[in-house]
Amino acid sequence: MQRILVPTDFSENSWNAIAYVFAFFKGEMLDIHFLHLGFQGIAENLNDDLHTNGLAFTAAQSKGALAKLDDLLDRIQLNFPNHKHRLYTHFENSLFVEGIRKASKKWDIDLIVMGTKGASGLKEVTVGSHSGAVITRVKCPTLIVPENACFQNPANIAFPTDFNMPYKNRVLKTLQSFASYHTSTIKILRVVRRGGNLETEQVKNREYLSDVLQGTAHSFHWIQSPELESGLQSFIDSMDINIIAMVGKNLNFFQRLLFKPKVAKISYHTKIPFLVLHE
Repeated sequence: MQRILVPTDFSENSWNAIAYVFAFFKGEMLDIHFLHLGFQGIAENLNDDLHTNGLAFTAAQSKGALAKLDDLLDRIQLNFPNHKHRLYTHFENSLFVEGIRKASKKWDIDLIVMGTKGASGLKEVTVGSHSGAVITRVKCPTLIVPENACFQNPANIAFPTDFNMPYKNRVLKTLQSFASYHTSTIKILRVVRRGGNLETEQVKNREYLSDVLQGTAHSFHWIQSPELESGLQSFIDSMDINIIAMVGKNLNFFQRLLFKPKVAKISYHTKIPFLVLHE
């Protein structure tokens, strides 16, 4: 990963994501692009039930946005004086998703990093509307940093899967690259309600995962739980998980985990960063 895009609205929530970036990539030399978008018009319809249909992103062009971007660079220099990254600031007037999509293509972005404030006032939506829109509709690996997340050396990355979907080599190579920064172990988790036998295709997909991940520390786990969310929470608590990685293509699977965990006592979405991978 050489080029990172960090959208910012100058909030403390977005600063938390920036701080996470500098902690995670400490000692690296990357191109980091900070983008502030002045919204105009109405967002395109969101056709699935992950977001509120017709959500409007209407706002006047941010007054003093360029000055705020300069202030942001000053704050970064104050807090991370010895970093080696090349920093770029940008201000664009655009709808949010379209602006992120264009920026990702223009600067050949390898990873988007976004802070999220959780529900952002929208009932029953765990991930904020902006973050949710980006990870479902911008085909670029995206790291979602919750507002309560603090950087911890990511010894373990959870990779929940049901083995029903074959993974493309590109997805797994991105996961390996991400894990390599801190020599993280990828812990592949299957949550089952009862039993544990795999169908033929699931076995093939599991074997493919094992083959591709050779050279990267990884292990396979399964846990029996009546609810997928509870099983993941239990796994996180017992295995010291620092990051959760998932594949964006499997919307039905991670919709429950990331967008609308309905089970009580679920807290991972407020504390653990999510890495969403795309083919």
